[in-house]
Amino acid sequence: MIMNNIETKVREAVIYASTVFSDDKIAVCRKALEKEMNPNARWIMETILENAETAEKTLRPTCDDTGIPHVFLEVGGKQAVSAEMLCAIQRGVAEGLRAMPCRPMAVKGDDVQRLEQSVGLDDDPGALAMAPVVIKSVDEDVVRLHLLLQGGGPEIRGKTYRVFHKHKLSVIIDEIVEWASEAAGLLGCTPCSPAIGIGRTHFEAASLMLEAMVYGRFDVQNKIEQEITERLNKTNVGPLGLGGGTTALATFLRVGPQRASGVRIVCLRLCCCVEPRVSSVLLSD
Repeated sequence: MIMNNIETKVREAVIYASTVFSDDKIAVCRKALEKEMNPNARWIMETILENAETAEKTLRPTCDDTGIPHVFLEVGGKQAVSAEMLCAIQRGVAEGLRAMPCRPMAVKGDDVQRLEQSVGLDDDPGALAMAPVVIKSVDEDVVRLHLLLQGGGPEIRGKTYRVFHKHKLSVIIDEIVEWASEAAGLLGCTPCSPAIGIGRTHFEAASLMLEAMVYGRFDVQNKIEQEITERLNKTNVGPLGLGGGTTALATFLRVGPQRASGVRIVCLRLCCCVEPRVSSVLLSD
């Protein structure tokens, strides 16, 4: 694999994730608009769609919070990920962030200074460090990169904690809906799309939550996802918290291996109205 080619592909993936709504998301937004009876909610949904169209045409981010880059790699067959490839991916992400009017978000300084944000921000959008890379083994002979841009609002309202399941799926769903309902009312930038991972540890649950965002589709919902979405839409939070029947567009759920235990570790991230911001590209062709 030629490293310059990887850099270019990753750069384009960053731009695409930041500026383009997927076709399935646009279709679900339009369907929600047709069903929405609240005039304020209808106006917000129309504005969200107009914003998405403008962002794609002008290659400008769909939100001022341009997000923290997260890389999710699928690796299989005879393919391998080298240190050289990871460096090329990092360079491609930086180039992509510089290519758009991305908001500088890299905090300068040592550990204490970064925590306190006491010496300011780096003026270079490309100085923003990627989150740790997640790698998943797949059956295909590929290296495929999924790029996600994670905004601050959903992180503030997210939660990773244990649920006592009592051997009933309904107990877990009820807990998730309770968390999501409270967070939706505080998020601000609804309609949301809950991304949920259920695993054995906090790390595994968070990784599964990212995986749910990578593979989830707005127009394909299993019974659990559909129930969560429908129950959230009965809360009357609505777009931007102004009321209405469109609090959630879809739910993305990934269930991993479970352990013999009375608890399940659940990671919930309430994706905002512009998320998931995700794009995918093959690096091995």
